[in-house]
Amino acid sequence: MMTRVALVHGILRQEERLLIDAFNSLDHVSLNLTHESELADITPETTDIAFVRSVSQTHAAAITQILEARGVNCLNSSAVVDVCGDKIRTASVLARHGIPQPEFRVAFSANEALMAIEEIGYPCVLKPPIGSWGRLLAKVHDRHAAEAIIEHKSILGGPQHHVFFVQAYVSKMGRDIRVFVAGNRAFAAIYRHSEHWITNTARGATVSGLPMNAELEELALRAAQAVGGGLLAIDLLESPNGYLVNEINDRMEFRNSIGPTGIDLALETALFVAQPQSVGTAT
Repeated sequence: MMTRVALVHGILRQEERLLIDAFNSLDHVSLNLTHESELADITPETTDIAFVRSVSQTHAAAITQILEARGVNCLNSSAVVDVCGDKIRTASVLARHGIPQPEFRVAFSANEALMAIEEIGYPCVLKPPIGSWGRLLAKVHDRHAAEAIIEHKSILGGPQHHVFFVQAYVSKMGRDIRVFVAGNRAFAAIYRHSEHWITNTARGATVSGLPMNAELEELALRAAQAVGGGLLAIDLLESPNGYLVNEINDRMEFRNSIGPTGIDLALETALFVAQPQSVGTAT
């Protein structure tokens, strides 16, 4: 049975080009490559599933909502995109499901933010509620630094920077973990190494393969299911008390992980997108 996949994109990065090749290698897939500004032809009559790969969180959220309103299945769903795109919502969902994560506080004014930071203790991390690639993170070492960062965010930042997400700092020992999840399967894992406390590959971190273990797999799957499931990258930290879920990415980047894992992540992704159970349960 042919699966009609609409790959919705903005900028065609290396990941999207690898995905195009992977979809085209599958005999049971009919691929419709669609720019995010040209959605008119994506309907339930033409498309079994829309795989949204927009770089922009705002674009991805809007596109999935528009397409789902037409009755088109989207992967990931708009609900998953909304939760994963907002660090406060992600942390709240993880807390509701009892998923271990770094301690956090949320504040809505400069004074509340300072109180939240001192409750968490130094050092701690200030994160924008919406953002990716390790941008606009601040590691706060003392009260003087806290006051300066809060003042800058309050005066110079847009509305989202007037909501303060404060997270306990967890020493990464030079690395963190990313687990790639497709539905009910964790199919690859990596270490991301960096001398800097921010270990995003976009900031220069290097990658090595990580053999999956039962504890890591179980926690990654629990976290994925808590936010709604689908195709997700779960970022975890190692602590003296075990793994902690740090963030969840709904439009995962994977090009730097193919070599270290020895797994064709683009093909694994394409196979999941195009399988019947994915098409039937995407929303």
